[in-house]
Order: sequence, then C-alpha cells, then structure tokens
Amino acid sequence: MFFYDWTYLLIIPGMLLGIWAQFKVKGAYAEYSRIPTRLGRPAASVVDDLLRRNGNNKVRIGRVSGELTDHYNPGDETLNLSEGVYGSASIAALGIAAHEAGHAMQKHENYAPLMLRTTIVPAVNICSSLSTPLFFLGLIMAWEPLLTLGIILFAASTVFALVTLPVEFNASNRAVNMLVEGGYVSGEEERGVRKVLNAAALTYVAAAVTSLLSLLRLVLIANRRRD
Repeated sequence: MFFYDWTYLLIIPGMLLGIWAQFKVKGAYAEYSRIPTRLGRPAASVVDDLLRRNGNNKVRIGRVSGELTDHYNPGDETLNLSEGVYGSASIAALGIAAHEAGHAMQKHENYAPLMLRTTIVPAVNICSSLSTPLFFLGLIMAWEPLLTLGIILFAASTVFALVTLPVEFNASNRAVNMLVEGGYVSGEEERGVRKVLNAAALTYVAAAVTSLLSLLRLVLIANRRRD
C-alpha cells in the first residue's frame, strides 16, 4: 500500500532535525531569558529605539499572547512581541525583539528576498492546501496530470521554505549588528544573542529540509506509479 511504503523513511531526517531544533530553541531561550542585560532596558523600548535610530518610524510595536509568538507583519508594519519578551530586559528578549526589528528594516530597505516571500505568500497558501489532495486524487484515479499538478503545487511550498532561509539569516545578522553598534549588548551578551538566534534559525533549516525531502518523496512515488 502507498500509505506504508519505504519512502516514509525520507521524512525521518527532517523530523529528527525539527525536534532537535525545537529542543535547541527552548534550551537557549530558557537559559538566556533568565539573564538580564547590563543596561536593563525592556525589549519593547530597545526595539523602538533601534528602528528610530535606523530611520524607520513607520512600525507600530504591540504585544501578543503566547510564548515565542513574536512576529513582524510587513503588510501593516506591526511588530508584535510575546508576553515574555515585550517587557523583559533579558538577553533572549533583546535578541528576539531585534530579530523582528531586522525584518522591519528589511521592509524599510526593500530587501529583495523579503519582498519575494511577502509577494508569494497568498499563492503558496493556496498551493499548500491543494497539493496533497490533488496528488492523492491523482494516485487514486491513476491520472498522471493530477499527480504532476500536485507535485508542482507542493514545490511552491518548498520554494517558500528556501526563500525564507536568507530572510531569517539576514534578519538575525541585522539584529546582532544593530544591538552591538547601538551599545545595547556587551561582548558576552552578544554571544548569548547569537546563540538564541542561531537556535531559532535552525528551525527554518529543518523546515526547508523537511519540505525538500517530502517533495522528493512525492516525485519517487509518482515515478514508481508510472513504471
């Protein structure tokens, strides 16, 4: 049966990498959320200062519920910090907040990968919702055009995951540079910021690897069905 074939093994490396990435993120966050920076300024105040220092006065900073739910919305230019980050002066909080400020600066400077990712989001959402049902339907009906269409639509999600990598890495680099150049963190604190952001970046690497392996699996299944 299709549902229990060897191609499921292709998913395992991505799953393991994802689990490890989550472990690293939670560990780094737990460690550095307990260590305050020497300046003692809340993350919301720091990120507002970072943006203004870099000529970006359009972003509204808000608070969002949950843990590690921090995000920047380029559509309405809002930067939302989670409850554990907004008012915290910890190394982890400043790193996470500055990372989101990095995204805001990407929008401010029309950073091409972010512009591309933002543009393709609606299409990727549609492709993601249709790819698996169409692929399964193609298998059931033994109709190759549907199989191919399902693979192409899934490939859009893989492209999105790959485009996300430079966006996230660049935002983290911007975050560290802004914090260091502004004097918000010391050398030891900078290392903590990097550890938190590198752990977070690993989750995006895991997502890209998982998507690539899943795409490969669909291609192999389709090819086997054609033989």
